[in-house]
Amino acid sequence: MPARVSSRPGSLVWRARAVDDELVELYPDVGCTLDHNGPFQLLVATVLSAQTTDARVNTVTSGLFEACPDAAALAAADRSDLEARLRPLGMQRTRAARLIDLGGELIERFDGAVPPVREMLVTLPGVGRKTANVVLGDAFGMPAITVDTHVGRLSRRLGWTTSKDPVQVERDLAALWEPERWTDGCHRLIEHGRAVCRSRSPRCGQCALVDSGLCPRVGV
Repeated sequence: MPARVSSRPGSLVWRARAVDDELVELYPDVGCTLDHNGPFQLLVATVLSAQTTDARVNTVTSGLFEACPDAAALAAADRSDLEARLRPLGMQRTRAARLIDLGGELIERFDGAVPPVREMLVTLPGVGRKTANVVLGDAFGMPAITVDTHVGRLSRRLGWTTSKDPVQVERDLAALWEPERWTDGCHRLIEHGRAVCRSRSPRCGQCALVDSGLCPRVGV
């Protein structure tokens, strides 16, 4: 269970929730940027997003899902054809092998369905905690905190955590936000990290969080 933190005005938890309220106003329509329809497609797309961008993944998944609409088709896919489809992402041999194994594991262990349980998801090929949380939050609607580079960076700059360990960042953020904020709140942090609070040369002069006194600019 997340540690209990005071929510009195001006406290860390109060500021963390105020930051999210501010980001809701800035980014009211954010969501998962991977094109998908259902848990299977999101799982595959998220596995493919490792070491590349969501936008690039979206360029190949439409054709991929037409050819492989379910786990059985993915497990039985022709490796050469799959590699050709994935070539724009790079590392196509590794990616193709991983997807075929993923389809096979889903068939063998879960009757072709994506399990809505983190402990089961992380046992699948190419699936770590971050991928599992994406699927739980965006495909199954379960509160889940996805700590990517943007969420980790902003959490440290905002003074919410001092850790670079994604699991610890997840715990620290869970102690500050109510569960209903977790999934979309991370999307909002990611969007703000891309648009304003960049890794290099953050645009603090254009940041509503700085203007409102909500960002202590730790390390900036």
